[in-house]
Amino acid sequence: MTVDLLSTVRSRAGDEPVQVGLILGSGLGHLADTVDGVAIPYEDLPGFPHAGVSGHQPKLVIGDLEGVRVAILGGRAHYYESGQAAVMRGPIELLQQLGAETLLLTNAAGSFRADIPPGDLMLINDHINFSGLNPLIGEPTDRRFVNMTNAYDPEISTQLESAAASEDIAIKSGVYAWYSGPSFETPAEIRAIKILGADAVGMSTVPEVILARFFGMKAVAISTITNMAAGMSDENISHEHTKAMAPLGAAKLEKVIRRFLRNISVNPGSKPV
Repeated sequence: MTVDLLSTVRSRAGDEPVQVGLILGSGLGHLADTVDGVAIPYEDLPGFPHAGVSGHQPKLVIGDLEGVRVAILGGRAHYYESGQAAVMRGPIELLQQLGAETLLLTNAAGSFRADIPPGDLMLINDHINFSGLNPLIGEPTDRRFVNMTNAYDPEISTQLESAAASEDIAIKSGVYAWYSGPSFETPAEIRAIKILGADAVGMSTVPEVILARFFGMKAVAISTITNMAAGMSDENISHEHTKAMAPLGAAKLEKVIRRFLRNISVNPGSKPV
C-alpha cells in the first residue's frame, strides 16, 4: 500500500481510527449507504482494483454504523476478473492501516446441506482452498507462512451467533470452499468438494481471510445462501439467479450485522479485538 493511498483516504475521512472493517457481498451493498460518513469511489483511490461484478458497489465508506466507526468495502474484486489471487491486498492493508483490527466478510454461496437452504445464513468456521491459489505467493518475507488455525475467530464468531439469536435469526456454522470461478462448479466437482468436508461453495472470501491474517487482523465471515450447489436441486444456477436470491438472506444478515455492531457500541466489553 502506498503512503499516497492512506493520506488520500485520511484527507477525506479524517484520522479517527476505524474499529471494524467490512467487505460486502452480493445483496448487501445498500448497507454502505446507511453509514453516517464519507463515501469514496474506488476510482479515486490509487491502486484500488476495478470491482466489475454487477451487484457490487465499488466504493469505500468510512463513518458511523450503529455507534461503531467502520470502514466498508462495498465491492470486492475477484480472482476470476484478473487472475490475481492478491487483488484485494491493497484494500485490506488499507483497512488495517486505518485501525481496523477485525474484518467481517460476507458473500453469496451455494449450499451442500438441506438444512441450510437458499435464503439462510451460514457462519463460516473454516475453509477449504479448493482452488489451490494463494494471495501470498511471491511475498518475499517469512511473514508469508501464516498460521491459519482458527482463521475465523471463534470468540467473534460467538458474538455473531449471539447477535443472530437476539434477532431470532437461525444461523448454522459450516466450512466454505473457495472455487476460482467464473464458471460455476460441475456436479462432479461439487461431489468431490462435499467429500472433502465443505458445506458451501463460493468464489471469494478465502484469499481475503488469508490476507487479513497476514496483516494481523481477526477475521469472521458469513455466507448468504443463494442456491443449492450444482447437481443438488433442479435450480437453474446463474449469476442472475444469485443476484435475485441474495436479498432474501441479505435482509437477515443486515439485522445480524447491525445487532453485532450495536452490542459492541453499548457493551465496550464485547469489543471484538
